[in-house]
Amino acid sequence: MDRLQAMATFVQVVQTGSFSAAARVLHLGQPAVSKTVAQLEAHLQVRLLMRSTHGLAPTEAGVRFYERAQIVLQELEEAELSARGAGADLSGRLRVSAAPTFARLHLIPALPAFLAAHPDLEMDVVLDDRPIDLIAEGIDISLRMGRLPDTGLVARRLATARRLVIATPAYLARAGTPKTPTELSQHQTLVFTQQDSAWDFRHVSAGTTASVVVRGRARFSAAEGIRTAVLADMGITIASEWMFTPELADGRVQVVLPEWTLPDIDLWAVFPSGRMATAKARAFADFVHGCVHVEGAEPSV
Repeated sequence: MDRLQAMATFVQVVQTGSFSAAARVLHLGQPAVSKTVAQLEAHLQVRLLMRSTHGLAPTEAGVRFYERAQIVLQELEEAELSARGAGADLSGRLRVSAAPTFARLHLIPALPAFLAAHPDLEMDVVLDDRPIDLIAEGIDISLRMGRLPDTGLVARRLATARRLVIATPAYLARAGTPKTPTELSQHQTLVFTQQDSAWDFRHVSAGTTASVVVRGRARFSAAEGIRTAVLADMGITIASEWMFTPELADGRVQVVLPEWTLPDIDLWAVFPSGRMATAKARAFADFVHGCVHVEGAEPSV
């Protein structure tokens, strides 16, 4: 048994959740994948996988082996790239996680250029508004926005954008345009439950501040719900420029309270803690840093 190959096969099974899915990725037959994992378990004298109603899942020993195996495989890749020199092309698979709306508007349209530059690279893009466990999901790099929890995450700030109060002209024509932050309480405010409901404003010229706690009738757990509700003329929300870039450009939405500012929002590249970021992850972070831009948003090192 080639232990390195067996290790890579096991990691693929855990990441895809089944022998058949891993076999498709590895271009092998399912019996070959099952046999390799069985031989690995026999060699280690421990059960690594168990079947559940949701498919295959690693045992406690399997989780420990998976985490260490990922590190070994990544360090091997780093060693090979180092030996080949700085001009070596990226290969293998890169797993990226990102918020669905941001990915749809800004990330996915840019992916063809990145993949064209690295023809031997494959990508899995995991879309979720909620932060996910990078280790458990086998994520190489996660693109996250806003304040990061103080959990020892390894992160790099890629860009910064303004947060704006936004509504459609049709909604404002029907409900009126608020002149001060406190008047927002008289409007239908659309709340993104993944963010704080307290909105802190600062007047651009006067320097005065105002804090508003919104309790909108409509609350959404995904940013795409907020976007759709705003464009359906349901009400006012606070969002980053990234979230409404096309509509801000063509006038389908407009900025409300332009003389007031809100804290900016950062875009972060987050890497799994406890190990060095892979060359693929670092290259992708550099790519996103160079291509993510909206009017008023600034790339950040």
